[in-house]
Amino acid sequence: MGKKHKTTVTHLEMTAEPRLPPVPRPRGKYALMRADKPPVHFYRYLYDTIGRNHVWVNRKRLSDAALAIIIQHEEVEIYVLYCGGVPAGYFELDFRAMPRVELSFLGVMPEHIGKGLGRFLLGEAIALAWGRHPNRLIVQTCTLDHPRALPLYQRFGFSPCGQEEVELEELD
Repeated sequence: MGKKHKTTVTHLEMTAEPRLPPVPRPRGKYALMRADKPPVHFYRYLYDTIGRNHVWVNRKRLSDAALAIIIQHEEVEIYVLYCGGVPAGYFELDFRAMPRVELSFLGVMPEHIGKGLGRFLLGEAIALAWGRHPNRLIVQTCTLDHPRALPLYQRFGFSPCGQEEVELEELD
């Protein structure tokens, strides 16, 4: 059994497309690319590396086959930000429950934290989600995520719509 962590999960929603000021682009050479039907090992690399310090465990519990069904679904879009030719972060949009869209994951590689890439990724994710004309965009964050995550979501137009206490267990 792994270490257990108590956390407060905040559910947030956006019910209208926000009017956001332009978000600064990453410095240097960068590319934001959709990962079409990404291999499970590549997705696990992103998820594990970004989520390691934030107790991201839900996707780790899935078998490769179960994870592939989600991440390779035609209505799930995964975008990877590359800076200097290497992955710097990613986000995942789930359109399977349209007209509701879920921003399932958004994160930045540890060595890129503090460079404004989270703001950039969130701005891009919001624009792509609203480009499909949902009636609601949802996301959740918890107290184990980066301490600036919740205020960032709120600055970009998300409003809290629920909260719950949960216990997460790290996998050994």
